[in-house]
Amino acid sequence: MAYPDDLLSPSEHVVIHKHPHWKMLLLPVLVFLLAAGGGAYLAALVSDASWASVAWIAIAVVASVLVAWLTLTPVVRWRTTHFIVTSDRVMYREGVLKRTGLDIPLTRINSVRFEHSLLDRVLGCGTLIIESASDEPLEFDDIPGVEKVHSLLYREINDNPDDDFQPENRVIDGRA
Repeated sequence: MAYPDDLLSPSEHVVIHKHPHWKMLLLPVLVFLLAAGGGAYLAALVSDASWASVAWIAIAVVASVLVAWLTLTPVVRWRTTHFIVTSDRVMYREGVLKRTGLDIPLTRINSVRFEHSLLDRVLGCGTLIIESASDEPLEFDDIPGVEKVHSLLYREINDNPDDDFQPENRVIDGRA
């Protein structure tokens, strides 16, 4: 899914658009399976009781609240979190009801690095750390294909024709 073009400047285009890695959905899926399995087990346990219909309603309500809170909310949060690299800036957007955004112009980025643990390496994700003119480095967790994003972002930062090496500007004795 491309990022909405109406949020970009006329000469800007999306280079890369990522959601957080799917590993952050593992716990919500596990909660869903446990809520569904536990609810079915409890419903089967009380099926012979005289108050079974009340128990089934209570079990359904508790399971529904757990699924909505611990499964649907993280899935919606994952779906509405965007890490975007454009030709002019790095954008990070997250949230549904309370929307938060961060833009870093490529010209303000001093360095880009990444970190990933052994598990992150196996899953193909990691943390991208961008140092800019701000006081603290900015860390973006669970970026899928973090090494590729790192190298792509580095190329975008250094793709300024004004800072490329131009041999015709060198003097005869080798000085620039």
